[in-house]
Amino acid sequence: MAERLPPVEKLPLALRKNVRDEWDNKKPEIEKELSDILTVPWTVEVNPNQVFAYAGDGYAKESLGSCIAAAVLLTLMCVTLPKSYFKGAIWQFKNYESSYGEEGLKELNDICHAHVLTMDVDLNKRFTYGGVDVDERGALRMLFAPDNLGCNIDYCVERDTLLKALNNAPAAPGASGSAISFATRTGIRQDYDPKIEAIRAKIAELLAWPEIQLNPNWEEVFAALKAESQVKKTELREDWQAYMGSMAISYFEGLLSQIQWQKFEDDDLLQEGFRDAVSKGEVKFRIVEKLKDSSYSECQVEDGILYLQSTAKTWGTNTSYTAEKLVDKL
Repeated sequence: MAERLPPVEKLPLALRKNVRDEWDNKKPEIEKELSDILTVPWTVEVNPNQVFAYAGDGYAKESLGSCIAAAVLLTLMCVTLPKSYFKGAIWQFKNYESSYGEEGLKELNDICHAHVLTMDVDLNKRFTYGGVDVDERGALRMLFAPDNLGCNIDYCVERDTLLKALNNAPAAPGASGSAISFATRTGIRQDYDPKIEAIRAKIAELLAWPEIQLNPNWEEVFAALKAESQVKKTELREDWQAYMGSMAISYFEGLLSQIQWQKFEDDDLLQEGFRDAVSKGEVKFRIVEKLKDSSYSECQVEDGILYLQSTAKTWGTNTSYTAEKLVDKL
């Protein structure tokens, strides 16, 4: 990690005036904008003298206060400034809001639990121009590359960069919540939760068993896939975390299609056999070390539970055939 440059002891008069007029005087407005958008009180923290230590020729050196305010307001994705300059930020805000809504804002507030927006140099050189992360105290940090202060500000908090920062954020001190990531929780909320009850209800109808339950087994599956993702030369898709919700739906939809194809709806004997074998009334997905009857996925009945299962390496492959041998397992 590079060493941080010391802050400039005193700014030139013209810059001090620009900082006062364009940054200090506008901080209350900025904090209100931020708090209104994120629905809880937030504050902003920037040390102009520290930022100026990295100013080269151009915007930041000539108009430091304006540069800081522009960077911060872009992060807030404020919609009250001229659209010609903040067009990209406005689009990103609308996109984020429509994609993640109130639950997405709650997630952001929980992850960035300090409710502080700050600006700092990217000492780890992760970004060419700028980016964002969540620091150890839970503050959301806008980061600028040491040699590119004021460049491509509008890309600093583009959606993919912000989502990655939230996903990689350190846990809050004393947190005892879910072990699964922000990307996975978001995928579950968007892709799984709105669909699963209709699938469960249809399976229950075909089996004549209203109480049947579907268990996606989130935390165990997440842990198994995370371990696989850290294996050298793994074939697991890089975006697996975001797709856990949709893949779980795919496995349960596959079960539904097999129940339909195998004519459970019209066969009292099959329905009775299913209830006898799957006596606990639960269908559960899991990751196993090795499959018994298939190369990709399979179903097994153990201790009154119907398991849909795959290995970590074959997760998400041929999901519609997972329960093709269902009758044989009963």
